[in-house]
Amino acid sequence: MTTLVLIPGLASDAVVWQPLADAAALPSHHADLTRDSAITAMAERLLAETTGSLIAVGHSMGGRVAMEMARLAPERLAGLVLANTGHHPRRAGEDARRQEMIDLGNRDIELLADVWLPPMLDPARTTDVALMAQLRAMVRRAGPAVHERQIRALLGRPDAMAYIPSLACPMLLVAAQQDGWSPIAQHREIAAAAPDAELSIIDNAGHFAPLERPAEVTTAITSWLDRRFGDRHA
Repeated sequence: MTTLVLIPGLASDAVVWQPLADAAALPSHHADLTRDSAITAMAERLLAETTGSLIAVGHSMGGRVAMEMARLAPERLAGLVLANTGHHPRRAGEDARRQEMIDLGNRDIELLADVWLPPMLDPARTTDVALMAQLRAMVRRAGPAVHERQIRALLGRPDAMAYIPSLACPMLLVAAQQDGWSPIAQHREIAAAAPDAELSIIDNAGHFAPLERPAEVTTAITSWLDRRFGDRHA
């Protein structure tokens, strides 16, 4: 049976993909990205922790890990789901901006959450007390050391566009209308380069679409899984 590998993003954990794990017919494996300081090492660990056929479902940084899994082991990746993610290598000036966030997190993880989270969301959701409390708790659980380690991994990330055209497995891109960090255009670039890709756009959501609009994101993914895979992996 095919396993869904559910991969969270920066300073995130299993709560990001729990609604999908609860709804999907396939068994799931929640990825732990807290131990490695390189995207490739994260992908290698997940491949070693699992067996058989996989569908990697990645959010943000987790999408980059999912693509790297497909590059490393194309024979095992039956499909990819990439939500609110990107493909670019490190950009000019990025190091300094990332270092500022590392320093902030090391000084006060609560302050990091205050600064980092609101711009990640649909502006209409920043006053959602329950959502903000859920996200803040997630950042606290990650803590400053994991946050820094993952930032270092992102700074050393591969140029995914160099190999996306060779990823032959079916791919679903999930983008959000209000995501200013990983905009829809970025997902269109990935979809255009991939041999077999579809794009689903979630309304009234930002970069944390799987938590901002869990029902809509889960439906988009499970509908694609049913249509593309059906009972073939049961």
